[in-house]
Amino acid sequence: MNRAHDMRLPLADRLRIERTLWTLDSHLDDLPFRIKRARRREMRANLYAAAADVGTAEAVRRLGDLTTLAADYLAAEYGDRGPRPSYTMGAVWLITVHVVAGLVTEAGTAAFTAGVLAAEPRATGDFRWSGVPWFIDEATITLRGGEETAAVGGAWAPLVYLISVAALVVGGRLWRLLRWWRGRHAAAPHG
Repeated sequence: MNRAHDMRLPLADRLRIERTLWTLDSHLDDLPFRIKRARRREMRANLYAAAADVGTAEAVRRLGDLTTLAADYLAAEYGDRGPRPSYTMGAVWLITVHVVAGLVTEAGTAAFTAGVLAAEPRATGDFRWSGVPWFIDEATITLRGGEETAAVGGAWAPLVYLISVAALVVGGRLWRLLRWWRGRHAAAPHG
């Protein structure tokens, strides 16, 4: 699309078109990213061309209900079976939970060690950190002459793993496998 063509429309019209695209885009979250981006570009080019011919308000009105239009796009992409789960997004959410949990663990251990060293800069011995309830188990930090030599414990509590599984299922929308599985077995001949 030619950006110079976009500039011929008043700012209010361009904003109205972009708001329409954003609304449609929000209903197309189930499409793969590349396809979603292609649909958005195609729709933008069509709206700007139509706005130049019949006006922005009429061009947007002629789209009809954006929810219905989005449903048509989804049906064209997936057919009757509907959208599929996104294993990539599930993995992204799972990794995000693990990274955040790791950062919290490291920050907690570092803060505890800094607190011990603030009280006694040349601390020597084993110091027990009680962890973060429901998140990180207790840990023992070993200091020799004010330097940390070992840290034992500080493992994630079961809640972190439960949150990880929930992030995988929700982020990847894995419940969609049930619909696919049911449809596959319903279509299979019984005999």
